[in-house]
Amino acid sequence: MSYDKNKCAMTPPMGWNSYDYYNTMVNESQVRANADYMAKNLKQHGWEYVVIDIQWSDANAGTRKDVQYIPFSRFCIDEWSRQIPAPNRFPSSADNKGFAPLAKYIHSFGLKFGIHIMRGIPRFACHEHLPIKTHDGRKITADMIANPASVSKWNPDMYGVDYRADGAQDYYDSIFELYASWGVDFVKVDDICNTNMYPNNPYSAEKEIEMIQKAIENCGRPMVLSLSPGPAVIEKAWHLEKYANMWRITDDFWDSWELLKAMFERCEVWQNHVGPGCWPDCDMLPLGKVGACFECYGTREHTTNLTKDEQRTMMNLWCIFRSPLMIGAELTKLDDFTRELLTNDEVLSLTKNEVQARLVSRSEESAIWATVSDDSTGTVDFYAALFNLSDESQSVSVKVEEVLKTLGLANSRGTDFTVRDLWLHKETVTIKSDGTLSEELGAHASVLFRVSE
Repeated sequence: MSYDKNKCAMTPPMGWNSYDYYNTMVNESQVRANADYMAKNLKQHGWEYVVIDIQWSDANAGTRKDVQYIPFSRFCIDEWSRQIPAPNRFPSSADNKGFAPLAKYIHSFGLKFGIHIMRGIPRFACHEHLPIKTHDGRKITADMIANPASVSKWNPDMYGVDYRADGAQDYYDSIFELYASWGVDFVKVDDICNTNMYPNNPYSAEKEIEMIQKAIENCGRPMVLSLSPGPAVIEKAWHLEKYANMWRITDDFWDSWELLKAMFERCEVWQNHVGPGCWPDCDMLPLGKVGACFECYGTREHTTNLTKDEQRTMMNLWCIFRSPLMIGAELTKLDDFTRELLTNDEVLSLTKNEVQARLVSRSEESAIWATVSDDSTGTVDFYAALFNLSDESQSVSVKVEEVLKTLGLANSRGTDFTVRDLWLHKETVTIKSDGTLSEELGAHASVLFRVSE
């Protein structure tokens, strides 16, 4: 059977990623602790991926507090120039086991395992002319496939791979062959969605994306392919949809209202490119405790800077837009409020909706998103999210007729609609089809309704 990338992510992936809390420094015991928590408390609500983010091969990551990435660090690689886990941080990887034992542990809970990589090939492997693995034993060294004119603006580890070079595809095939042997289910590839070192050519790694997707096809194990960082190039939407499962539509998203408000414009731009296997990614959810290992930026562990209203607004937008959901918090420190945010099945169900949401209206002061419920039985049944984007309390409203028109639903005049608040878990009012959905909302607050005949 031929490989179909879209079947790897029929719905937006949901999971946990180590970056927002641990930066480059996460270790095996911490990953296992978060997997334990997810299995016990979140799995039943759809959360399933456990993803180790950047620098897992660097034994010295975190030893210098003044920089995030150690210049020209000599991290762990195997005899074929492929990164392997640093055994001082991931003890079960010793004796060439790689991430296989840790992946097996995570799989034992029915969860899935993911890793982060930088695109390209280790620079020191190129400088030292170290070998790569080829499918037929050809003698090719790392420097022979590297593109030294293609580097990351912010991470010194890798050279890009020259797709024209003999051995380029062999290299990517070899690393994904290794990941498949470990049991990897999800790969986040960085410095590839927007190569921001080159502002006149932000999609300069286009051919590497193609090589990576081909390598996944060749390895024999389905893997979700996630591309970072953003903002993704909208003119290349067709290419992203063809070769990737997720792509970041923003640069790193953190816990500030300015970044959250900006996401409304990004979602507007990308709303026509969402569907099975193709998920524009609003980035991680900086909820709960984050920032513990970011001393290089003057940040320490803190509770998210987003207010409770802003956190619900983020969840409402991510879910109705159907963005992938990746928790950035340290799971073992979740408070009751954050746990409730992440286990509201009525809200989370929108990510599994088969119909893409539409933007009904947006201004500097407010936004309205809506989508048809895909489990309605021939009746009018839709979701509507009302957002207050202003810094003051105000009433946000939308005519039911406008929502129905936007969604292409017939307007049965005189019909009574029941309005259910998905955060209160109860029906609140009844309105007519020529009526208005309206809510008094505090600054940056929102509400998510299900409206049914």
